[in-house]
Amino acid sequence: MMGDDRDEDDVLLERFAAGDVEAFAVFYERHLPAMLGFFLRRTGDRELTADLAAEVFAAALLAGERYRPGERPALAWLYGIAAHKLVDSHRRGRVEDAARRRLSLDALALEDEDLRRVEELAATEAIEPRVRAALATLSAHERDAVLARVVEERDYREIASGLRCSEMVVRKRVSRGLQALRSELEEAP
Repeated sequence: MMGDDRDEDDVLLERFAAGDVEAFAVFYERHLPAMLGFFLRRTGDRELTADLAAEVFAAALLAGERYRPGERPALAWLYGIAAHKLVDSHRRGRVEDAARRRLSLDALALEDEDLRRVEELAATEAIEPRVRAALATLSAHERDAVLARVVEERDYREIASGLRCSEMVVRKRVSRGLQALRSELEEAP
């Protein structure tokens, strides 16, 4: 998709820094489950997890224009923000919402269904390390399609709509991704 050897996340943040808001939306959707998993494992609290993830992405949105590819990988940059927010929330005894306020975002009002979704998304981060390593060998397109179909159990139409492509393209990505995963896992010790 990106046409170069740089990490796709780095390219997404670089595009966002250049004014492409949609690039940040893709980055957000790609890494929300990981952030939820990161916080839920450390706090054990679904509401706190949702608040922390919201603040991390708000802070990343504000700081994204200053992101400089090459200084640090985009994912390391995001986890750095997350770690800082987690430490800060422990120190303060609450989640700071300064970034969300700067963006004029309302406080989160979570229903039971929202909290269940936090757990579901966080569960995608709890994938076995061997499978995670195999997933890392896939292209971002295949990885996103496989996770959406297999882990999140979304239907092809919904995935295609979210990825802005045809159902046939999603089916092909899932098929190729699963085939590659199977091969990778069979070869792994």
